[in-house]
Amino acid sequence: MKNIYESPLNSRYSSKEMKEIFSPDMKFKTWRRLWIILAETEKELGLNITDEQIAELKAHAEDINYDVAEAREKICRHDVMSHVYAYGKQCPKAEAIIHLGATSCYVGDNTDVIVMTEAMKLIRKSVVSVMAKLADFAIKYKDLPTLGFTHFQPAQLTTVGKRACLWLQDLMMDLEQIDFFLENVRLLGCKGTTGTQASFMELFEGDEEKVKALDNAIAEKLGFKGVFAVSGQTYSRKLDSFALNVLSGIAQSATKFSNDIRLLAHLKEVEEPFEKGQIGSSAMAYKRNPMRSERIAGLSRYIISCASNPAMTASAQWFERTLDDSSNKRIAVPEAFLACDAVLSIYLNVAGGLVVYPKVIEKRIMSELPFMATENIMMDEVTRHGGNRQELHERIRELSMEAAAVVKQEGGENDLIERIVRDPMFKCSEEDIRKTLDPSNFIGRAPGQVSEFIENCIKPILDKYKDELIGEVTLNV
Repeated sequence: MKNIYESPLNSRYSSKEMKEIFSPDMKFKTWRRLWIILAETEKELGLNITDEQIAELKAHAEDINYDVAEAREKICRHDVMSHVYAYGKQCPKAEAIIHLGATSCYVGDNTDVIVMTEAMKLIRKSVVSVMAKLADFAIKYKDLPTLGFTHFQPAQLTTVGKRACLWLQDLMMDLEQIDFFLENVRLLGCKGTTGTQASFMELFEGDEEKVKALDNAIAEKLGFKGVFAVSGQTYSRKLDSFALNVLSGIAQSATKFSNDIRLLAHLKEVEEPFEKGQIGSSAMAYKRNPMRSERIAGLSRYIISCASNPAMTASAQWFERTLDDSSNKRIAVPEAFLACDAVLSIYLNVAGGLVVYPKVIEKRIMSELPFMATENIMMDEVTRHGGNRQELHERIRELSMEAAAVVKQEGGENDLIERIVRDPMFKCSEEDIRKTLDPSNFIGRAPGQVSEFIENCIKPILDKYKDELIGEVTLNV
C-alpha cells in the first residue's frame, strides 16, 4: 500500500532470500518446529506423550492459522501464548502437551539464534562471492602500475591489482569473524523461567540426567553443537552484539572499498559499472556519479551505527531477564542483516563490473614519476659517472621546485626530466633517463605479492566455498 510506510530495506534493497529468513513464516514455522522437537524428545525421555499427538503436531507444522493467532493476541497480549492457542485449535489431541514445561524464550530465543545463524550463512555466501570477483580483478591487473597515495597525496607506485588485494584482505578478516561466530554459536535450549530448568526437573521427577539430555537433544536435532551451559531466562544478549559486530566489520570493509572507488572515479581511473540508459544526474546529463558506491557507503554507515544497539541492550539486562530487549531487537537485528545483505549485493555488482582506464592511469603516473625517479637518476650519476651525491641532491631539489612551480602556478606539464637533461651537472643521456622512467621499475614486489596472496590465502577459501558462489545480481535501483 502506497499510503503506509515500509522500510526501504524491505521494499528496495535487501534480497528475497534474506527477507524470507526474517519473515513471519520463518519465525512461526520455527516455533512449531521447536514445539514438535520438544514434544518428541520429552516422549523419548519417558513422558506420557503419544505418537498420535506428535503426528498431529507435524501435520500442521506449516499451515499456520494466523487469523486465529492474531485474534487471540488482541485478547491475551502475548504473542507466544496466542500461537500456542492457535496451534492447539488445529491440534486438539496434542493441545495439552504443546509448550510443555517451556517458557516463551524456549521458542523465542532459540528461533532468534536459528534465524541469525541462517542469515549469517547467507552473509558468508555473499562475502565469499565478492571475494571471488575481487580476486579475478586483482589477478587481471596485478601488473598494471598505478599511482599510490598516502594522505591522498601522490606516493610510490603500486599496481591496480595490488590495491584490490587491500579490499580482499579486509573481507578475508571479516570471513574469519563470520566463521568464528558460526562455529561457536549455541542455542538457548530449554532452561526455564530463571535458567534453572526447575519446571523440567519437576516434569522428570528430579532426574537431572534426563533434563540435561533434553537440553542437548534439542540442539542436536536442530544441527547445533550445543546449548549455552548457563543462562537466565534468555541467552546472553552479548550474542546479538557479537553478531552485529561481525556485520559492522563487513560494513567497514565495504565502505573502505566504496570510498576508494568514489575517489578513483573522480580521478577517472576506475569506475563502477554504468548502464547504457542510466542517468547520473537530473540536471547534468554528462555526469557519471558513483551512485552504487555511494549507496554502499550510506547503508554501511547505518549498519555500523546499528552495532551499538545490541551492545547497549546486552549491558542493560537485569539479573535473569528484563523485557526491554525484545522490542529493540525485533528492529535492530533484522534491519542490520537486511542492510548488510543489501550492501553485499551492491558490492558484488560493482566488483564484478569495475571499468579500468589504463591510459588515464598512465598519464597520471607520468605527471608524477619524474619526481619519484630522481633518487634513481641521482644514484646512476654517482655510480656510473662519478657524481657527488650531495651536490646532485641539491641540484635536483632546485630543479624539482622549478618544475613544480610550472605545474602548480602555470598549469603546465611536468618538465623536470627535460631540465635534468639540459643541466650540465648531469652526465646520463636522455635515453638512459627515459629508461629509468619505466613505471614497472617502481612497483616493487606488487605483482608477486598479488599472485602469492591470491594463491596462498584467497584460493583455498574460494575452493572451500566454490559451491556457494553467487554469480550475477540484479539491483532493484
